[in-house]
Amino acid sequence: MHAYLKTIGFSKIKTTKELQEILRDVVENYDRKKIVETEEHHLFAEFSKEYAYDCGITVCGEIDENNRFQMEYYYPYFEGGQISSYEEVSVERHVDKESFAGACDDMRLGITMIFYLTHAAEYLEMKQKNALQPLPLPLSVSGLAAEGTILLPIQKDPEQVEKERRSTQQKNSLISAARNGDEDAMESLTMDDIDTYAMISQRLTKEDVFSIVDSFFMPSGLECDQYSVMGEITEMNTTKNAVTGERVYELGLVCNDVPIDICINEKDLFGVPEVGRRFKGQIWLQGMLEHL
Repeated sequence: MHAYLKTIGFSKIKTTKELQEILRDVVENYDRKKIVETEEHHLFAEFSKEYAYDCGITVCGEIDENNRFQMEYYYPYFEGGQISSYEEVSVERHVDKESFAGACDDMRLGITMIFYLTHAAEYLEMKQKNALQPLPLPLSVSGLAAEGTILLPIQKDPEQVEKERRSTQQKNSLISAARNGDEDAMESLTMDDIDTYAMISQRLTKEDVFSIVDSFFMPSGLECDQYSVMGEITEMNTTKNAVTGERVYELGLVCNDVPIDICINEKDLFGVPEVGRRFKGQIWLQGMLEHL
């Protein structure tokens, strides 16, 4: 059972029989279907069905010599509506199945953002046509949240906001220079980290950590596409699963200046989401190359 099925409103599925009924519905009553020949000359098929606004289930597998579909795997998905990055994206196939992981080095995050690539059949088709050049490509990332908490915002005056904006721009410039081998930039970044650590250590004796840190994006657990995030809510919508009737929140976030859309089951969210407040939780990161 996929751990994030509950995120899109299927929290009550408990048995394999119930799951198989849903997956059969996806294949028989799909909203989107794509079949493409792989490099090994197999027919890879992808069926997707939307069960709530912009989120649903994708079933993938192979068409055999008798023209019958053999399912290999499935996953719940949520399609974000924001462009998150224009940096170069690297894509690699998973070892065990015809699915893909993407990686993007975005200076705003300071880490390599690794995500599960959706629309695998379309990616394979564009790869065969050599239509993936030139890079970089617009990337939209979204997250399925297993659980989350709503936090109040940090009050800032316009002068603080402008100061943080300039500081972020300066840090991004230093990161870019450091990537190109600038030793002075590397030294400056190291000193900045030391100063930041000292400042936080001093403030933590009198303040709560979430009144100091207003946004973060960092790996969580052993799987490379799982992240702990906190960011300001810039957009908030609700939708309902057409089969179960469960309510799902769809939130637009800004984490470290990177826009990310996430969805979470109403039952798994503690607090009331509103624009301007902050969301903190763990997500499974998915990505889609927007020109596909």
